[in-house]
Amino acid sequence: MKSYSLLFFLFFSLTLSAQEEILLDLYDHNADEIIAHYIEKTGGAEAWSEVEATKMKASLTQGELTMPITIYNTKEGKQALIVEYNGKKITQMAFDGATMWTTNSTTMEPEISSDDMRKNMMLKRNDFPSPLINYKENGYSATYMGTVAKDGLVTFKVKLTQEPIFVNGEEKTNESYYFFETENYYPIAIDATQMGLQVNIKMSNYTEVEGLYFPFNLSQNGQPITIREIIINPEIDENIFTFPVKD
Repeated sequence: MKSYSLLFFLFFSLTLSAQEEILLDLYDHNADEIIAHYIEKTGGAEAWSEVEATKMKASLTQGELTMPITIYNTKEGKQALIVEYNGKKITQMAFDGATMWTTNSTTMEPEISSDDMRKNMMLKRNDFPSPLINYKENGYSATYMGTVAKDGLVTFKVKLTQEPIFVNGEEKTNESYYFFETENYYPIAIDATQMGLQVNIKMSNYTEVEGLYFPFNLSQNGQPITIREIIINPEIDENIFTFPVKD
C-alpha cells in the first residue's frame, strides 16, 4: 500500500501547468479582494470561525482500486487519515498536536515520523480550516499574479507565501499558487511543493454543508478523491490521534 500522507495538503493548501496561459487582465482586482470574495462566497468569515473540527468521509481511487478513507482535522491542529484496506482500518497518518506518526506499509506497525514532517505539521495549526482564512493574522502574504487560463477556465491566480517549511533539516520557501474561477471565486486548483515534492490539486463540485461550501471532487497529481460526506464539529475519539504504545 502506498503512503497517502500528502493527501492532507488537499484540505489546507511550484510547478505551473504547461497549459497555463497568461490572459489580458481585464479584471481590476488584488489578492486581498479575491480572498475576501472567496471567504464570503463559501459561507462567510463568521461561519468559518465557528468550525472547530471536520470529519470527511471519502473514496480514494488508484487504478482499479477504490479505498474508503476518513480524514479528521481540528482547530487545535490535530489530524488523522484512516484508510480502509483489505478489510482493515489503517491509520495512515496521525498528529496529536505534538507527535506525528504513520503506519509502516511493510510491517504494518506504527512508527514516529521524521522531525521535518513533525515540524511542518505543527506549522499547519494556523491553517484550519484553510490557510486563506486569517492569512494576514498568521503573517502570510498574498500576491495577485493576474488572470490566467487554467483547465479551460479563466481564473484569478494568487500566490500565497507562508512560513518556511523544513526539508532535510533546512528551511525552504513555502509558496503555493491558487487559481480562483472568476464567477464564484471558488479555488479550482492549487500548484505547490510539499516536502520537496511537486503537488497539483484540482477541486470541483462545491457543495453546501451547513452553510459552508466545500469541494466534493478532488484530485492530487491525477489521483481522484471523491468526498461522500463532511461532518462539521463532530464528536471525535481523541485516541485516534495518539501514538499507540504497546503494553
